[in-house]
Order: sequence, then structure tokens, then C-alpha cells
Amino acid sequence: MGDLTEGQLHALKNLSRKKAGGEVPFVNISDAQVLVELGLAVRSRQGWDITPEGARLLAPPPSSDNQR
Repeated sequence: MGDLTEGQLHALKNLSRKKAGGEVPFVNISDAQVLVELGLAVRSRQGWDITPEGARLLAPPPSSDNQR
């Protein structure tokens, strides 16, 4: 996530909350457009939506406790 600006990361997290059914405030268009260019979001009739790639980026890393 180091390549995303704070605004882009905030927009991606908002899109994740939107997908989960939560209320989402305004998403900055320029941040969302960059997310689309990176394949982390798509433009839809309802605005912007997170892609599976975007969701994976936000997912916590796998626990090392389960790896042997």
C-alpha cells in the first residue's frame, strides 16, 4: 500500500465499506480515477466500486502462526 497516497488509501477503504453495505462519504474523483488506473476500483452506475484486487490489497497479511 506504500504506493498509494493517503487520499487514495482513504478512498479505497471507503469503497470497501461501501461494498460491505456501509454508508460512504464523498469519494474524491481524482483519487478514485487513480484507483481505476491501478485496477483497484471500477466505475459503475452507482459511482465507484472496489475490485477484488483492491480488496486483497486491504486484507490483513496471512498470519505466520499458521505456517510451518
